[in-house]
Amino acid sequence: MTAPIRAPGAGLAPETRGMLGIIFAFLLFAGVDTIARHLTGSFHPVQVVWARYASQMVLVIAIMAPRLPRLVRTANPGLQLLRSGLLFAATLCFFNALSLMKLAEASALLQTAPLLITALAPFLLGESVGIRRWTGVVVGLFGALIIIQPGAGVFQWAALLPLGAASFLALYQIATRMLSGADSIWTTVFYTAGVGALIASVAVPWFWTTPTFAEAVLMLGMGLLAGIGHLALVYAMGQASASALAPFNYSQLVWAALLGLLFLGEWPKTTTIAGAAVIVSAGLYVWHRERVRARA
Repeated sequence: MTAPIRAPGAGLAPETRGMLGIIFAFLLFAGVDTIARHLTGSFHPVQVVWARYASQMVLVIAIMAPRLPRLVRTANPGLQLLRSGLLFAATLCFFNALSLMKLAEASALLQTAPLLITALAPFLLGESVGIRRWTGVVVGLFGALIIIQPGAGVFQWAALLPLGAASFLALYQIATRMLSGADSIWTTVFYTAGVGALIASVAVPWFWTTPTFAEAVLMLGMGLLAGIGHLALVYAMGQASASALAPFNYSQLVWAALLGLLFLGEWPKTTTIAGAAVIVSAGLYVWHRERVRARA
């Protein structure tokens, strides 16, 4: 009866805690996308983006209020602003895509981001990319073509929006690598939420529609889920290396398909499933080659 109460997961290996943390984080992120997909049926995507960032900013201020003056100081303000602006652009593209496409399709195309990081790394980070990883990138983009189906009667130009989001997301993650170690994670979280909230607040009056109470609760819920998701992601990254956790990023595809089916009644098409399988396979192969190269 005098034994101390153990923290949840204390008996698990760090890699296991990291795996569970990142899977939980991407469940919450898929929840944000599901709510956004629902709200874009009634509101302009700009207002939905504003709701996502503004509600997250309220949560950040509530948690970090005593430390805000210290967190505002950054060693690299230009890169912080660029990084946050890129994430805002990715969110805007993706939420616009959600207003026109099924959640599973948009989420599958967004998963090309890791492949685009590999493709951009030689030019922006000076990293060497071998023929095997370039092959993985090309195969992954072929998977995106399976989903988009260019030249077919079912092709939608809206399918280019999540690819645009993936491009901005890849640049955002490269900027995050360049920023690594310059500021605390909490300073980065503050700028991520604050810059997006500021840009969206300037634009939203031109697209404003007054929500009902239930819709306002959903808008607040997006920020809450996103905030908790980012905290879970920070926790997971503190338990295991990014390379060890990278394959579990694709769990968001599973969550997006399940939540889209349960709450939106959207069945993923056969071509979406096939294209997603090709993208994930290519991404895992590129990840494997990066680990082999790191060990070498």
